[in-house]
Order: sequence, then structure tokens, then C-alpha cells
Amino acid sequence: MKVVHMISGGETGGSRKHVVTLLSKLPKEQVCLIVFQEGSLAEEARQAGVRVELFKQNSRYDLSILSRLVSFINEEKFDILHTHGPRANLFASWIKKKLNAVWMTTIHSDPKLDFMKSGLKGWVFTKLNLSAIRKIDYFFAVSQRFKDNLMEFGIPDEKIQTVYNGIDFSEPLPAALDKKKELNLPEQAMILTMTARLHPVKGHEIVFDALKRLHNPNIHLLLVGDGPIREELEGEIRDLKLQDRVTLAGFRKDVKEIFTISDLSLLASYSESFPLVLLEAANEQVPIITTDVGGVHELIDSGDKGWIVPVGDASAYAKAIDAAYNEWNSGTLTEKGEKLRDHAVSHFSLDHLAALIWKVYKEKIN
Repeated sequence: MKVVHMISGGETGGSRKHVVTLLSKLPKEQVCLIVFQEGSLAEEARQAGVRVELFKQNSRYDLSILSRLVSFINEEKFDILHTHGPRANLFASWIKKKLNAVWMTTIHSDPKLDFMKSGLKGWVFTKLNLSAIRKIDYFFAVSQRFKDNLMEFGIPDEKIQTVYNGIDFSEPLPAALDKKKELNLPEQAMILTMTARLHPVKGHEIVFDALKRLHNPNIHLLLVGDGPIREELEGEIRDLKLQDRVTLAGFRKDVKEIFTISDLSLLASYSESFPLVLLEAANEQVPIITTDVGGVHELIDSGDKGWIVPVGDASAYAKAIDAAYNEWNSGTLTEKGEKLRDHAVSHFSLDHLAALIWKVYKEKIN
């Protein structure tokens, strides 16, 4: 059996990590990764020993690669084409009839929100993406909630497998490093780390609003990630006069080390599947505040592991941060992190994820 994964290659968030870690666990001689641009995803995949093929586009609208994709996939006799993201799905929809492979995809995000706040172009791309999804042979949904969404969209139950993101918990925890000094963070404050693409769907403004409500100078927010609304978020920080309480670190490759100096991990998204960053926080025993999205209830299944608040509710988010601060101040917050990691280790291993996906591959080509 031969499997080729296809993704744009410019991803820097959870889907990048998902693809690289998953492929690192599959049989190297039987898998390949197609990207349309160089970036950290392709680099990390190569470092993990994964075969990477670049089909470079002159622009996002360069469709000259389609015929080359068909030739490559058929000549290499791949049994499975596994796509990730709108661009890969759209391209696959245009060449599907010419392929001998079964087409599968992983739904990492809500397709209706992928192009949020992108105007007319976003509306067009959303329509194209939803049209492409209807042509896919089989789906992996990265939470039960996303499976339900697909079924509401008209995809039958038997064409969807729910899978949860996983990480390698067997890797040793990184040594505690002096990241606070490197990032110019206050030594005595509680550090809230929000690792997320700077995109409207991630809900950064909810966290800013919550911080403003608390008026607590001993709480400091660290934003890790980059994206299209960075200048807009910087403007909001200035408008709310939060410059002394928020640090923008940009895209980082040392997220594990950053979590070692974090007291709390934040997720404020309007929509998610099963956020890999929450597992990364759990691995470092960092408790979580998250909005009620995707499969977060499977990870935070009780109040002794973190807080789940309603989507878009800055008041509820502020109350959760304040409650966490009180536990941090009393020295009891670390207990939540320990219980969170114990639960994550027993339920969300990368080996389990890889074995389940490989099992589905075999079933669908036999």
C-alpha cells in the first residue's frame, strides 16, 4: 500500500504539526508528502525522514501543476490520496476523475469559517471549498463535533471516521530554560500563553477584553504565532492600553520550551477541531482555559483539569482567568496541570492515531 498526503505547505499551526507527526509514525517507504511551497512544514517533514515532493506554483492561482500531479500520483501507483486544507481539497476535486487513488481528507477546521473576514474572495473560496468536499471519498474528522457538522452537511455517517489529535508523550520533557528573560517577560507575573495563528477565528480580542476587565498587572499574556491580522491586533492592544501586559512573540519553533515557563494555556477560538496545542500544553502540565469548541470536552472532562467557557464570552473568560490566578497565587494551579497530563497520556497518543488511520487506509482499498 502506498499513500500520498497533500497540503499547501505554508501552514504554521496545528495542521502542520498534525501532518508531520502523523507521517513520522507511518511506514516511511510507503508514504510521501506533496507540498506546493517550501516552508517549516516541508523542512520538519524531511527532518523526520519523510519523502517530500515540491510542486511549486508561481502563484496561488497557478493551475499548471494539476497535470503533473495526476501523472505523479498515477505513475507512482499511490493507493490513497490524503488531502489537508482548502487548497489541497480544491486541487484534488479538479483531478479526482483522472486518479486511480481513493481520495481521503482530514477536516482540521470548520470549512465555513476558513476564510472568515476575507470579503468577496473569501465567500468565493468558501463556496469552492464546500463544493470540493462533496466529492471526497472518505473523511477523518478531528472531533465528534466536526463529524456531526459533516453529517449536517449531507456526508453519510459511514464515510466519516472520528480521530483525535495525538502527540508523542514518550518524548522527554524539555529542560526548564530561562525563556522569561529571552522574551522579556515579567519574572513575578502569572504567564498566560496563547499559541495560535493571528486569524479572526482564533478570538484574540476575547482574551484582550478579558484582561482589560481584570485590571490585574500580575497577569501577563504571551502571544505565540503570526498571521494576517497582526497589525490589527497590535492596534487593539494599544487602544486597550495593554502594551505592558501583552507580549507578541511571533512564530516560534520552541513552543515546548515556552510552555515550561507558562502557568496557563489559552484557547479562545470561535471554531476548532481538536486543538493539538492543548495536548502540547498538557504534556508540559500546563492547565488550560478554552472556549467550548471541537473536542475539548474529551480532554478537559472535568473541572480539575482546566476551564471551558462559552464561545465569544469575554466576561466568562475573565472569570476563568481570575479563578486560575487565585489558584496560581495559592500554589494549587499546578495540580490541575498534573491531572491534565495524566488524562492526556492515557487517551491521546500519537501511536494510537497513526494505527487507526493506517487501519482505515487498508479497509478502504480492500
